[in-house]
Amino acid sequence: MPCYRCGVRQTDPVRGASPWRRGVRRETQVLICPTCQREHDLDLDHCESCGSTTLICRLGEVECRSCGAVRSARTDRPTDPATLVSAGAPGLSEEVAAALTRVLGRHPTP
Repeated sequence: MPCYRCGVRQTDPVRGASPWRRGVRRETQVLICPTCQREHDLDLDHCESCGSTTLICRLGEVECRSCGAVRSARTDRPTDPATLVSAGAPGLSEEVAAALTRVLGRHPTP
């Protein structure tokens, strides 16, 4: 999954903790790359109890990693896929095809 702000894709991690950050934006789980994390306005959803942005979204629920508050994900706020860079990340199919070619040793047909 690419960064929701700039579209850069996560690469294979080195040992240790990942420098990428998870967040929730408009009821959707997103990833934030290390470069975009330096921005002050990430436009992430906040916990209604403590105000933290350390939220995770899973199975129709949003959980705050800071205070543990859990709420149902709102269905009245539809996610507009056009607002997320990752929704239409160009070139993904080409990257997958190139990776398969490298791994499987196949050569593209003319």
